[in-house]
Amino acid sequence: MSVRPIKRIAQSQPTMEGAGVHLRRAFGFTDPDEVDPFLLFDDFRNDDPERYKAGFPWHPHRGIETITYVLAGSVAHGDSLGNSGSLGAGDVQWMTAGSGIVHQEMPEGDEAGRMHGFQLWANLPSSMKMTDPRYQDVHSNEVPEVTEDDGTHVRVICGEFWGKKGPVDGIAADPRYLDVWVPPGKRRSLPVETSNNAFAYVFEGAGKFRDASDPQAVLTERLGEVDDEVYRDAGNRSLILFDQGDEVVVQAGEEGIRFLFVSGKPINEPIAWRGPIVMNTQEELRQAYSDLRAGTFIQGK
Repeated sequence: MSVRPIKRIAQSQPTMEGAGVHLRRAFGFTDPDEVDPFLLFDDFRNDDPERYKAGFPWHPHRGIETITYVLAGSVAHGDSLGNSGSLGAGDVQWMTAGSGIVHQEMPEGDEAGRMHGFQLWANLPSSMKMTDPRYQDVHSNEVPEVTEDDGTHVRVICGEFWGKKGPVDGIAADPRYLDVWVPPGKRRSLPVETSNNAFAYVFEGAGKFRDASDPQAVLTERLGEVDDEVYRDAGNRSLILFDQGDEVVVQAGEEGIRFLFVSGKPINEPIAWRGPIVMNTQEELRQAYSDLRAGTFIQGK
């Protein structure tokens, strides 16, 4: 087994989206090559309704997939195709925008006012950018879970892991999307496909991720050695980007560590990206916005 070196560790940064939703962005609207096929990752955890209740009113998407994972509160959604519903705690929505959809997402807090969740954008290959839009709505009780003898607990949202297969399927990038909890003081190795890009995002507790790389390739400080292995600290809202290899090793801190572990097959195609629309060429991008202005954005309408 080859431990993946760490490319870099970074904190998600505060930003605003939609009609004034305060959130933290781990990556997005920068060079997407190091996270290909993924484009953007937002952490919209907030305990103050005034900072999220305006939501994400009607807006378009074309050429991508959006993955929404709710931890607390709910997100009501509706779209130009007449679909509507609500995501609650533990639920997942995998939306393939394809040729185009206009939708809205309106968050609502739980009894304590908490609205916690994440949204990930995944690119579509050129052959699928103009496919029909579709949804995969997954209720919390449909997400398989596995607990190891050491107490490590994993929810398998997409892909196969430890003998479980996630309910989301038919995704171009062949992704794996896991919600991982490692108990206090435990060290855990997690397998990953060697050729896939991978990242982790910590949202509870803290710990250390083993680094097999040259220290000069990483922008954070080395933290000392454990059994002759170099580890790097990662706490709440930390993004960890990994280089190539077939496993990731994490050492949980005294409160344990919970993180999303996401990987996918690179598409390796050119990207033309403006706002919520991602195509392969500038001409395709101009056509998408022309369709939007002309009222022909929804194909087959």
